[in-house]
Amino acid sequence: MKNRIVIRYCTGCRWLLRAAWMAQELLTTFEAELDEVALAPTDGGRFVIELNGDMIWDRHRDHGFPEIKVLKQLVRDRVAQGRDLGHLDRAKPDPLPKSPDNH
Repeated sequence: MKNRIVIRYCTGCRWLLRAAWMAQELLTTFEAELDEVALAPTDGGRFVIELNGDMIWDRHRDHGFPEIKVLKQLVRDRVAQGRDLGHLDRAKPDPLPKSPDNH
């Protein structure tokens, strides 16, 4: 058996599009590792992501929605350990140094 993700989203909060976008991103990135990504409507401001029955993200517990980079890394660490996620795993370069003030 492969892996199953369930994204539980609040219908009253209108989070279906967010849940569907995250599902699409996960299915595209982990097409060989995931068997299913299910969208499960719920209420109460919930936005919970489960992988094989284990909660990996909870909007209330984790104080908001996951950035897609963070979500992909959480899934990768459980279903494809050691896999490089390309630009998502690269550190951002340091910004250009600011020029000295000429007051």
